[in-house]
Amino acid sequence: MSDMAIGGPASNTAKAASAGKEKTLGQADFLSLLVQQMRNQDPTKPMDSSQMVSQLAQISQVSATQSLQTSFDSLSQSLQGNQMLQASSMVGRSVTVPSAAGQLQAAGLDGAVNVPDGGGTVLVQVTDKDGNVLRTLNLGTPAAGLAAFHWDGKDDGGTALAEGTYGLKAQIGNDAVATYVSGKVSGVGMTGSDGAYLDVDGFGGVLLSQVAQIN
Repeated sequence: MSDMAIGGPASNTAKAASAGKEKTLGQADFLSLLVQQMRNQDPTKPMDSSQMVSQLAQISQVSATQSLQTSFDSLSQSLQGNQMLQASSMVGRSVTVPSAAGQLQAAGLDGAVNVPDGGGTVLVQVTDKDGNVLRTLNLGTPAAGLAAFHWDGKDDGGTALAEGTYGLKAQIGNDAVATYVSGKVSGVGMTGSDGAYLDVDGFGGVLLSQVAQIN
C-alpha cells in the first residue's frame, strides 16, 4: 500500500514541479554555460568578441530583471502594510461611500449627493424595494461637490417607516447623479488583490479606495 502511495499522483506532481524548476535558467547557469563554451572553443577559431559581449549583456539583463522583480515585491508588501495602517486609523470614524441604497436605523439615515455643477435644484428620492418613491428630499441648490442630507425615516405623509434597507435616487433637473451613504467604520481587512477594505455599519464592506469622505 505504501509503495503505491509513493508512486501516486501526488508524487508525480512533485516530480513535475521539480523538473519545471530544473528547466529554469538563472544568472549562475548563464555564467556556467559561458565558461564552458570558452573552455571548449576551437583555439584556431576563438569566440567572436561581439558574441561574448552579447551573451554578457543577456546575463546582465537577467540579473537586472530579477533585481527589479524583488524590488517590486518589496514595494507591494510595503504598500499593503501602509494601507492596513491607514485603514486601522479609521475605525470608529464616519465615512461616506458610494451606494444606491441605505440602511435606515433609529437615528435615521445620513448620506450625500455628488453635485457635478452648482446652481441646480437637487432632489433625493427614497424608495422601497419595488422602486416606489416614499419620500422626496429637496436639498436646494448646493455648490459643486458632496451635498450632505439626513433622512429622518418618515415618508412624505409624516409616517415613520420601519428600519431596514431603502433605495436612494438623486437628480438635478432631468439628470441622475450619484448617491452616497454615511456610516461608522467598525473594522478593517485586506483582500487578495484589491487592497484594504472597511466594514461600515449599515452598509457592509467597502474598499478603502472607494471612500469619498471621512467625517
